[in-house]
Amino acid sequence: MNEKTKVQVQGVPETMLQTLYARAQESKKPNHHIYDERAIEVVSRLDYDFSKAESDKAMSLGVIARTIVLDKLVGDFLSHYPRAVVLNIACGMDTRCYRMEGKYDRWYNIDLPETMAVRSRFFEEQGPIFQIAKSAMDASYMEDIEYHGEPVLVIIEGLTMYLSEADVKQIFDILDRRFSKAVVLVETMSPFVVKHIKEKSIEKSAAKFSWGVKNGAALEQMIPRFKNKRDVSLVEGMKVLMPIYKVIGKIPAVRNFSNKICVMKK
Repeated sequence: MNEKTKVQVQGVPETMLQTLYARAQESKKPNHHIYDERAIEVVSRLDYDFSKAESDKAMSLGVIARTIVLDKLVGDFLSHYPRAVVLNIACGMDTRCYRMEGKYDRWYNIDLPETMAVRSRFFEEQGPIFQIAKSAMDASYMEDIEYHGEPVLVIIEGLTMYLSEADVKQIFDILDRRFSKAVVLVETMSPFVVKHIKEKSIEKSAAKFSWGVKNGAALEQMIPRFKNKRDVSLVEGMKVLMPIYKVIGKIPAVRNFSNKICVMKK
C-alpha cells in the first residue's frame, strides 16, 4: 500500500485542499460535469481529514460551478491566443494548467511559500508550467516571469474575498506596471455575502471572508486602468449542475448575490 502524505496547513491556504477535494469528488461521479484526473490522484495520496469539505455541500457546488465557468473562459481565451502567457495567482492546488495543456506558451502558478511547499510535493512543474513561491502583493514575483509582449491572461480565483481593498488594488497595480496589455479573470464576492453568509468548511479552517465588490463596474472604479468587459455569474455554472437554476437564475437577487468572474481588460 502506498504511504500517504500528511500536510499541515491552516487558514486561507487550507481552503485549497477543500476545493481540491470537491473537484475530485465531482470527477469520480459517473455523470461528472468536470473531470479532474490530477485532483483524484492527489486526494488519494493525502493524509488529511476531508470531513469539513465532505459536509459542506454548498461549498462543493460553488467550486464546481466556478470550475465550469472558468474552464470555459480560459479555454475560449486560449483558443484565440494559443501563444499566451498565463498567470494563475493564488493557484493553491489548482490543476487547470493540466486540463489546458498544449493551449498556451507558458503558465505560471503563483502562491505563498507555504502553499507552494505543499503543491511542489505533488506537482513537479518546470516549463512550460512554472511555480513561483511568492505573495501576489510582492511585486518581485514578476522578475520570475518571462514576457516579450505576448497576450497575457491572469486568473485570480478564490482569493479576493479574503483580502482588503488595498490588497486588491496592489495586485492590479503590479499587473499594470508589468504588462502593456492583459485580460484578468477575477472572482469577486458581493459585499452582502461577505457580511452575512458563512461557509461551514471555510469557517472551520479559520479563513474569513473580508472583502467584496458589487460588480465589475464597481471594481473598475477602484482600478481604472482596467476596463470591465463583462461579468459572468457563477449561476451559469450552477445551470449546468442544477437545471432549476435556468429559472431561479433569472431572479436579479440570485444573480447579484452569486460570486462573479469579472472580465477586466487593460
